[in-house]
Amino acid sequence: MAKQIIKGMTMLLLIMAVAFVSAVASANGQSRHQIAKIPFEFVVGDSNLPAGQYDVTAMTSNDTVLRITNSEQRQTAIRLTQSISHTKPADKGKLVFRRYADRYFLAEVWSAGDTSGRQLLKSKQERAIERELASVPSKSEWAQSGYQIVEIAAVSH
Repeated sequence: MAKQIIKGMTMLLLIMAVAFVSAVASANGQSRHQIAKIPFEFVVGDSNLPAGQYDVTAMTSNDTVLRITNSEQRQTAIRLTQSISHTKPADKGKLVFRRYADRYFLAEVWSAGDTSGRQLLKSKQERAIERELASVPSKSEWAQSGYQIVEIAAVSH
């Protein structure tokens, strides 16, 4: 019973924090914004998103929280990120996905000309797939390859 109350309070605080961050980002008006047409269904956090055109927007001034919105169906996912970097600037904006068989997970977001990008934290679903792959005998072609990287061009707006 106490665990359920704590879990409920944690969820309420998380929702309030996301709402606050959304309000601050909207008022700030300085969020990064990218558009990409994604030709496959994919996962962000606990959300399964359909193929379509997406807006990817930083909700905080330090880009820690990203909002991924389907422009056509108005489905949205919000995910925490961490900074990643390369020595040379990205030549184009892109969304990077990890593909396990027919499942795609949004992994990274890069803006053209930047040496730093954002890496999304892995979801429970993705971690479960990784555990499953680790337990499969290495003779399996799927287990040997792990995942494949898929990049989709994104236009900064």
